[in-house]
Amino acid sequence: MSATSGDWRDTPWVGDYVWKNQQRGFDTWGVLFTDEQAELVLLSVKAAAAAAEQQQSSSRATEMTSLQQVNPRVLAIRESTGLQTLAAHITQQITQGGKRPFQKVTDVSSHDPQEAGMAPISFVRQVLAMCQYPELLKDEHFPLDARQRAQKLLGWCSGGSVGSYTPTSNGTPQILETIADFITRRDGGVRSHPENIIFSTGSQKIFQLLLHLMSCGSGGSQTGMLIPTPCPHTLLSLMDESEVKTVPYQLMEERGWAVDLDKLHQALKAARGHCEPRAIYICNPGNPTGHVQDRETIEQVIRFAATEGLVLLAHEVHQDSVYGQDKQFVSYKKVLFEMEKKYSEAVELISIHSISTACAGECGLRGAYMEVVNVDPPIMTYVKRLQITTCPPVLSHFAMHLMVNPPTPGDLSYGKYAQEILQRQKTLSQNARRACDFLNALPGMSCQPAMGGVFLYPRLQLSSHMIEEAKTSGVEADVFYCQRFLEEEGVCLGPGCENGHDDQNYHVRLCVLVPPVSLDQVLARLRSFHLRLLEGSH
Repeated sequence: MSATSGDWRDTPWVGDYVWKNQQRGFDTWGVLFTDEQAELVLLSVKAAAAAAEQQQSSSRATEMTSLQQVNPRVLAIRESTGLQTLAAHITQQITQGGKRPFQKVTDVSSHDPQEAGMAPISFVRQVLAMCQYPELLKDEHFPLDARQRAQKLLGWCSGGSVGSYTPTSNGTPQILETIADFITRRDGGVRSHPENIIFSTGSQKIFQLLLHLMSCGSGGSQTGMLIPTPCPHTLLSLMDESEVKTVPYQLMEERGWAVDLDKLHQALKAARGHCEPRAIYICNPGNPTGHVQDRETIEQVIRFAATEGLVLLAHEVHQDSVYGQDKQFVSYKKVLFEMEKKYSEAVELISIHSISTACAGECGLRGAYMEVVNVDPPIMTYVKRLQITTCPPVLSHFAMHLMVNPPTPGDLSYGKYAQEILQRQKTLSQNARRACDFLNALPGMSCQPAMGGVFLYPRLQLSSHMIEEAKTSGVEADVFYCQRFLEEEGVCLGPGCENGHDDQNYHVRLCVLVPPVSLDQVLARLRSFHLRLLEGSH
């Protein structure tokens, strides 16, 4: 290397060294370094730079800049189908002036009645408005009983304000008492106790807490939980996140998605050796199936849980939404306490209810409770301890109080409240029936009638051509169907794979608690799209 070539002089460290020596009067280029020395200096500089880079990389490795540093349970959460992201993208395109054959996206993949256009219950909103802005208590446009209720609720708040924390992490004592009274009335006098009730931020949060409580062991001793197929579409991600292994049991579609005792035993037998099943999850009325369990089925499940030593988790969020002929909701707790003592005093039962129910419809406020029965006091201590770091939101607390203790005959608000509830139940019932009839009239589609809840869950018979197209696109066939429908018609359905179906019995999920006009539009677009697909497959 020539000392005048400049190849090594431009190296920052060498340049700095040379400059300093020139300040001292040395002819650094010609005297300090020969060509051979210059080569050695350059190699030394490069080695130092490489060492510095390695040290910096080593430092970064201690930070969470790689998937290797992410909790394996988080990495295990299944990938989203991307439909919600696609819906948001299309909505943004329309907002920015993009051309689509529809003016907005209609999402019927989940239960969110107010997003779908259903009006909230007036009494609930009146009371919550006055609680948030107490000056409204002076406004006589609000019914007197609503103002009195708001004043009462504010009196239960620390400092008389909804901006304060709840008195305990499990909830406001007076509201827990209200919930216990509701359960006692609902179950015909079977006593509920406030100390057995815990309030939290939604049923998903409660389920997350319970999974955290039960999670233990590894390999063959890992905790397992029996869950139905199909199950609520939010359940599987929660299971992925936990250390609890999923043990699926198949519901009987040809019998209206009924629970079958033989399927429970088959699932339990298949799980032995792979995990240790310790709980069974039941959804009644079914989500997304709309099946309503009768007393005989409930008794069978309770006996099964008792025999196998399983904790029974009863998700009863849609208990106020039963509309099937000769069907009525009966709680697991009521049936349990009417059975022999070997069951009523032994079976561990945790039941869940939420303000996201069809009649309340306050999904965005995020509030739910669980009632814990027959669980040993030491365990109950840890159940409550799981929530000790957080206080539930005050407004969702109040909404729960208003749901379980609504206006009664004689109250000024009762007439309007009863009318709104009746109208919502009527809309849900009529929508479910006519949507089911409509779907069964479409070629290549069949649907079991719903007896309760807010969803229909029809089966799709997809062509081999469409299944191959989906494989080419790298998605499940039911997801591909929903993607096409969303892009072409602006309606977002829920694919059955989100509900646990992983075979070729393809299904989609459709919420029917929407305004009738909106449902008409959804069904018309579905018919147009579905028939186009069938024509294209021939």
